[in-house]
Formats: sequence, C-alpha cells, structure tokens
Amino acid sequence: MHEIPVVTPYRLDLTVSALRRMKTNLVDVYTSDGRYLRALEGLAGPVIVSVTQRRADALVVSVSGSAGDTRRALASVRRILGLDRDLADFYRHARAIPWLVRLARSMRGLRPPRYPALFEACANAVLFQQVSLHAASAIMRRLILALSTKVAYDGVPLAVFPSVEGFLAADDGVVRAAGLSARKLTTLRRVGEAIVTGAISEAMLEERSSVDASLLLRGIKGVGPWTAAVILLRGLGRLDIFPGNDSSVAANLALVAGESVNVGPVVERLGSQCGMLYFCLLLARLEARGEIGRASDVAR
Repeated sequence: MHEIPVVTPYRLDLTVSALRRMKTNLVDVYTSDGRYLRALEGLAGPVIVSVTQRRADALVVSVSGSAGDTRRALASVRRILGLDRDLADFYRHARAIPWLVRLARSMRGLRPPRYPALFEACANAVLFQQVSLHAASAIMRRLILALSTKVAYDGVPLAVFPSVEGFLAADDGVVRAAGLSARKLTTLRRVGEAIVTGAISEAMLEERSSVDASLLLRGIKGVGPWTAAVILLRGLGRLDIFPGNDSSVAANLALVAGESVNVGPVVERLGSQCGMLYFCLLLARLEARGEIGRASDVAR
C-alpha cells in the first residue's frame, strides 16, 4: 500500500467520472465501494492499480507488480488522476462569471485527468469525433472487447487499453465490426503509424507550444482542430486548450447557465485555464445523466 498526499479539495469520484466519461468504460473502472481500478502495461504483463480515497487529503494506492512496475504505476496514477495540477488560477478567474462560479463550486475537487499514453489519447479523440457521447462510448467498449488484454482483480474484470502496435496489427474487419467508420479507421491508422515511426511523439508535443503542437497533429490527414485539441487536453494536460468546435458545447452551456452563452468571451477570460471549462461542462452533462460516481458496468 502506498499513501499519496493530495492538495485539497480533491474528489476521486469526480476525477474518475471525467476520465471514463460513462460507466460502460472497461478500462477506467469505478467500483461500488469507491475504488478506481486500472490495468496498465507492465514490464512482464498487466499491472493492476487500485486507488481509494479514505481521507480528504490522501489517496491509498495498491499496485500488483515488480518494484520497477510499481514506480511506473505510481507515476501513471499521478498523471491519470491529475494529482500535480494547481487550479487556483481557474477558480480565481471563474469568480467573475456567476454561472461558472456556481458550476465550479459544485465540481470542486475535480482535477483534470490525463491518459497515460499518447495513442490512448489519440484513439479517444478520433473515436469521439462528431458522434454522441453514448454512441462513441459504445464503439470504444466494443473495440476494447475486441483488441484488449483481459485480466481480473478481486473478481472485477479489467481490460488493458490496446497498444499502438496491437491496434496496427489488428484486422480491419475486426475494427470495423466494433463500429469504427472507414474514415476514422484510416485516420487512426495514420496516427498510429506516425507514433511508431517517430513522426510524432509525446516528447515532440511537450516541447512545443499548444499552437505548434496542434499544427503538428493536424499535419496528419483526418486530424482537425477539435481532435488535436482533445489530444492535447486529455493526453498532454494542456489546460490552455478548449475544444470549442463541438455541437454539445452550446447545449451544455445552456444547461449550466440557464441561457444561451457565447463561449468565446468565457474562454478568453479563463485564459490558460480554459480547458477546465471543458471538464466542468462534461461533468455537468454526466451529472444530468446520473453517471457521476456510479459503479462501472463491466459485464461482458
């Protein structure tokens, strides 16, 4: 067992909800007793992490694996669950917008989650292009069932997110059967090939500004501004990015503000913290659907 201190306020349930989106997610699992479970790639096979929040100021993490696996897994937990993010600037800017301060207060304790690998961020961004949350989540679930390594922990079935090499080796028919369109399949294969050939890497993106990193990603055919923004926000933790070209944004803003809102001035006011608006709006949508904190549906 490893205890990780966290800066309060911190809420594991909100952060995991923003990470997994819906309870049908087979990779990021939240149990009825409040545990976050995830199977990661280890040095010699899957490594399971189990995270609980027993106190407001600490998480308890258990890791199944070698000492090397444990060090890597604990670093991944910090990244996935946003433990090193300081959101003081976001809350300060939010105070100037009445509806946003109410929303931010209700979501206080949320930290911006981040996928543990670049390909996972890219796959999520491509799959969620121009489809509903429900439809994209269903396609992702079927893709995970088809391509992932399956394990179990304490009786709970888990799945390791497919590696980029595993995805590229998969038969097109298997991937298409999961519901991925031909266009998205082609785009994701291009992205995967760019990663394995070194045309893009996390290090290359990290060393660039968000504008330049977006341009690098958009050099891959099929990756547009919205997809690049989601990759940078959810994969690299770039909070100065807001994926605004999304049909759900206006609806979500109306849901939380109670009126039509022009998102442009809000994003401008939030500045380098505007990505948190994306996560707060996502949680508001999930709350309306009764998804926050619900136990994962891992039945196969």
